Amino acid sequence: MKKKESYEFVAIFDYQEDGINIKFPDLEEAISCASTTKEAIKNAKEVLELVLYHREEENIEIPESTPLENIKCLENEKTVSVSVWMPLVRNEMEEQAVKKTLTIPQWLNQLAEAQNVNFSKVLQAALKEYLKIKRVL
Repeated sequence: MKKKESYEFVAIFDYQEDGINIKFPDLEEAISCASTTKEAIKNAKEVLELVLYHREEENIEIPESTPLENIKCLENEKTVSVSVWMPLVRNEMEEQAVKKTLTIPQWLNQLAEAQNVNFSKVLQAALKEYLKIKRVL
């Protein structure tokens, strides 16, 4: 599957008394909710980014978006076009920090803390050297 640089899908905002339900007719797993329209726009973009990234990584087909004019809404629903720029999404997901738990001898920890060592940076540098990584992936 060829990865695209950008996607645009139509979201349906379903306005209820207790908030806004968000769904994408073309991507059944892309659902979210919000309290306000502004929050719904933000949440729709986030869920779309996550679903599209997951589909790309798992090589799951990404369908063409149904044109906005072909989507019928109920009285309490509104359509919103949501666009995502995938190079930014991919970079953010791949550079996302992962928490690791590790152990070191107490004496080494004390010496490093006394020198204000940034343990994350040192571990990253050591792993890159160990794996012979010359550049950031």
